[in-house]
Amino acid sequence: MTSQRAFLVLWLAGSLAHAACPPVELQPPNAPDQRPAFEGQTRACAVRSEVIPKLTVLTKSLEYPWSVEPLPNGDLLISEKPGRLRIVSASGQVGPPIANVPAVDYDGQGGLLDIALSPDFEKDGTIYLSFTEPRALFRNATSVARGVLSADRKRLEQVRVIFQAQPSYRGDLHFGGRLAFGPDGMLYLTTGERSDRDMRRLAQEKDNHMGKVLRIAVQGSAKPEVWTLGHRNPQSLAFDAKGRPWVVEHGTRGGDELNLIERGKNYGWPIQAYGTEYSGQPIATAVTNRPGYEPPVYYWDPVIAPSGAQFYSGKLFPAWKGNLFVGGLRSQALVRLVLENDRVVGEERLFTDRRQRIRDVREGPDGALYVVTDQRDGELWRIGP
Repeated sequence: MTSQRAFLVLWLAGSLAHAACPPVELQPPNAPDQRPAFEGQTRACAVRSEVIPKLTVLTKSLEYPWSVEPLPNGDLLISEKPGRLRIVSASGQVGPPIANVPAVDYDGQGGLLDIALSPDFEKDGTIYLSFTEPRALFRNATSVARGVLSADRKRLEQVRVIFQAQPSYRGDLHFGGRLAFGPDGMLYLTTGERSDRDMRRLAQEKDNHMGKVLRIAVQGSAKPEVWTLGHRNPQSLAFDAKGRPWVVEHGTRGGDELNLIERGKNYGWPIQAYGTEYSGQPIATAVTNRPGYEPPVYYWDPVIAPSGAQFYSGKLFPAWKGNLFVGGLRSQALVRLVLENDRVVGEERLFTDRRQRIRDVREGPDGALYVVTDQRDGELWRIGP
């Protein structure tokens, strides 16, 4: 038996001996010496759906789709990272690119990112887009624009940039970019800290927009407010039935986090974190649990690489009501989390047999879940019973 295999056997034996039930994740952690701050903070019990979901592939003709936004009539609005916005019909017919989308800096993790419909979309037709905006001196940063979808759905009108994250930076990583309207009518945006070590510290400072959850007035007339700080690269944002925002963010090598977002709180990065650097070395600035900072509700080690999230509230799957669905890029799964009293008590990984990097998941007005996959020939799925 090799030393690596022996370690795995011993580690699994020890872990399962102390677990009331086996977890989904059976691979050894990247940081085996780190311990959760409380029971159930990682490797929750594996659960299985009581229903058998049916997956229908609506199209395989999308190029690196980043967001899927169901429209009231059942069609789907899709963003493609290279800079295209298009509509796919409920039957899977892919429409042409919509004109007048802002120019994007398409490189690395940058490009056209998320979509959010105005709360009054059926009346005003307004769409909000997050994107990597090219700035002066070959720099870039996350920005938000709004525009009105024309009556013929062929172009955006009255396009205006309402927010520009500062500072700009020359790089192609960690833009965050998830958008969601809160019950207060305000637009919430996640931003990344741009990855490089000399930028990480900005996530702990309030005088910039790096590594934050921001709250933006939709008219763009009020200064964006730093809602929370200490985030690394949050690409998932969803509101629960109580109207509270939750964020799922990318960790380093181990340490993806699920966080319940509360105004003014600090979520630690880069001085509180699980996992290791990609080199395997410890994160020099971080400890796993620092007094005065918010610990994650849940973390994954190894990572799932989360992108996109949705609390399920529809009628097609009563057993899933209140569950949180998260897209998994590295895990190539749609991750289902069962929560009780703001703690994760069960985890399931769906559609792993398809071996697809899941970029986004949204609930449609029909109660189905819609998913896009992260690849050059990206797919759009409908998940129903």
